Amino acid sequence: MPIQSHYKKLTLLLVLVTAAIFIAATSAVPVCTDPYKLEYPDYFGNRISIPASNPTTRQGVYLGRMLFYETRLSSSKTISCASCHQQKLAFTDGKAFSAGIDRPTRRNAMSLKNLLWVRNFFWDGRAKGLEAQAKVPLGDPHEMGNYLDRAVKELQKTKLYPGLFREAFGTPVVTADRIAMAIAQFERTLISANSNYDKYLRGQYKPTDHELSGMELFMNSADAGKNIRGASCAQCHGTPKMYMELFHNNGLDSVPKDLGREELTGMPNDRGRFRVVTLRNIALTAPYMHDGRFKNLQQVLDHYNEHIQPSRTLSLSLVNRPNDVGGKSLGLTAGEKSDIISFLNMLTDSTFTNNPKFSDPHLIQK
Repeated sequence: MPIQSHYKKLTLLLVLVTAAIFIAATSAVPVCTDPYKLEYPDYFGNRISIPASNPTTRQGVYLGRMLFYETRLSSSKTISCASCHQQKLAFTDGKAFSAGIDRPTRRNAMSLKNLLWVRNFFWDGRAKGLEAQAKVPLGDPHEMGNYLDRAVKELQKTKLYPGLFREAFGTPVVTADRIAMAIAQFERTLISANSNYDKYLRGQYKPTDHELSGMELFMNSADAGKNIRGASCAQCHGTPKMYMELFHNNGLDSVPKDLGREELTGMPNDRGRFRVVTLRNIALTAPYMHDGRFKNLQQVLDHYNEHIQPSRTLSLSLVNRPNDVGGKSLGLTAGEKSDIISFLNMLTDSTFTNNPKFSDPHLIQK
């Protein structure tokens, strides 16, 4: 064999080996990891959303938990995912708009729970999947300072993170994709399913009369003709998970200041439409709505009962739903609204808000 031909083959082999090493080092699919057991009740359903490219593993979840609380992902080194999503508040922050790097966020921070069953994230549904969702605040210049690329280099230089990335993904290489994947894995474990309502469904809790009355009103659709009193809440929040993946204009404004989903789709019929949120732990997640305009649940009930604003895109489920014949609004009494709030308080899950598996691991290390 001519020497030149021999060298060409060696060169080609070296290129192929180098390419294989690079692909393995940056591969998105976790290897050498232990499956994480996701536990949830049968009545939640098994139509969960986990991409094959990012299976949930014990090592990936731990890395994601570390990154969820990591302030080095922000340009100021003061903001982490947990800054806007605090466990004690069911992973919200108690503010109408969260504090960003240089200005408040545009919309209210959504609660993070039972995300296994969600496919489109944020108020307008712009992110398809948790991996895409995680990258949005990380790459936003006003939320976390669009610092992701530099954070990758900084984490790579630490003593801690290369080892954690090796355990989760097979190599110590830190990448933006892997950061988002790990955070997504952690967020998929944030399952809330042990409220008094869950215990009631399992036959382990006896509701009070007010809670039972509120539950009935919540589940019933108002029908004055049939003399059925209800709040029609279940039309949007009627599954055991207390939400449906829908986008509605819920009558906040006749002329919406925030176009909502229309900004994403460009369709006029989406004007003022926002994602239906889960009502689990709702008593902990004030203020309410995409702009945090309602400070408490009483104000929310007052809105749906008396202050729906008509518009061309108003959800049909909010049109002509009076409890009284000839009524112009829902027409719930003060006592009925109080009972509904009693039921909503049944959805608080203290096991979830105090679960040590969801807490800041950096505090443990300190």
